[in-house]
Amino acid sequence: MELLLLALICLVAILYSSVGHGGASGYLAVLSLTIYATQDPIWLKQHVWSLNLIVASIAFFTYKSSGFFSWKLTIPFIVASIPAAMIGGYLKIDNGVYDTLLSITLVFASWKLLTTKRVDSEEVFVSPPTMQISIFVGIIIGLLSGIIGVGGGIFLSPIILLFGWSDAKTAAGVAAVFIWVNSASGLVGSSISGELFLEFDFLLPLGVAVVIGGLVGSKIGSDVLSQKTVRILLSSVLIIAALKRILDLIGV
Repeated sequence: MELLLLALICLVAILYSSVGHGGASGYLAVLSLTIYATQDPIWLKQHVWSLNLIVASIAFFTYKSSGFFSWKLTIPFIVASIPAAMIGGYLKIDNGVYDTLLSITLVFASWKLLTTKRVDSEEVFVSPPTMQISIFVGIIIGLLSGIIGVGGGIFLSPIILLFGWSDAKTAAGVAAVFIWVNSASGLVGSSISGELFLEFDFLLPLGVAVVIGGLVGSKIGSDVLSQKTVRILLSSVLIIAALKRILDLIGV
């Protein structure tokens, strides 16, 4: 079971890092199908954020070195999201509310993976967002990221592509930095509100798995890649995990 868990976590890291994401929603989906699903939400969020920090770092350096990044687009998002993610991470919410939010996030992630166009499209910038819009988006996504325990890239990437604020690969690079900042802020916020729950004996093998996955996935993502099939498979895992959470909520 431990080997299977590591393999699944590595696969999630490969898939998510290939589009500049840290993989938080995928890690939550995998863990929710194991005995770790009964852990405290803060415990889950802190470990997932830690994995996010690793993978997002790798994805950022890979995409940036390939020329797919824009500080001008990124900075307003992350400046606004830092305090919001800390507040979200500080907030303690009811387990039922947490499960509901997590289920919604997993379903959204599934929908996004199924409907987002190829991440390697060569779309040009249509028009960058105004400072006010960037700050507003950063605050909302940062707060949600802190509450739910994800890095926020799962929300930011489709928003950037929907409004034509950048091409898909640059969006991946921007999302990687955004995810790293929000994961770090959420981790700090949750630690302030209670304590640091990280179990390094548990985290170390998962860290190795995501390093391997992050290196492989982000490298693949910088080349021409079609992910339609893997998006469908990953989407199925997310839907199953979301349904499991919903069934737990209604006591089935």
